[in-house]
Amino acid sequence: MVIGYHLIMTAYGFWLPNDPRGSWSDFVRSWELFRFGPATKIETARSVAGAPHDHAIRKEAKKALQYPEVHFTGFQARSIGRGFANYVEKSKLTIWACSIMPEHVHLVVGRHRFTVEQISNLIKGASTRQLVIDNIHPFAEFTLPNARPPRCWARGEWKVFLNTEADIHRSIKYVEKNPMKEGLPSQVGFWKFVQPFVSV
Repeated sequence: MVIGYHLIMTAYGFWLPNDPRGSWSDFVRSWELFRFGPATKIETARSVAGAPHDHAIRKEAKKALQYPEVHFTGFQARSIGRGFANYVEKSKLTIWACSIMPEHVHLVVGRHRFTVEQISNLIKGASTRQLVIDNIHPFAEFTLPNARPPRCWARGEWKVFLNTEADIHRSIKYVEKNPMKEGLPSQVGFWKFVQPFVSV
């Protein structure tokens, strides 16, 4: 039985729908991007980030994006964290680990009344609202008067279903170590909405 999820949400432009390593997308919305190939949907729950691919083609494809790819600053990461905290307080979602990186976010969350896909959409929405409130949305300069800013998150999410306590512990460890792997400070203990995992 599923008791939790390892959820990975990426910033706009980080992982393209036709990434040669695979993606969760069924189709490519933009003709300019489609010129670099169709969607590369895969079903595996394993990370394919380290799979070999042509970096030059991937970089060239990103030039076809409508907006620049997003790299969250430290201030934006804190704003995203406040949005997550607001959502956790409202929904009573349990989060056991969180790392907010410049181009993606790792979360280990407990099973909830919402599906993991709904959790992803709702928590992205909460963080977007907070970025707008704090006046630091990555696409503020592209926002028309009285309109919502363009999406700063990619559509969809990567998710791994966690069925055992060992799965939970392994995923928490992975998420906690993720910033250091990229040369960033540890975020353990930084996000107040993160709860310690307690065995049942």
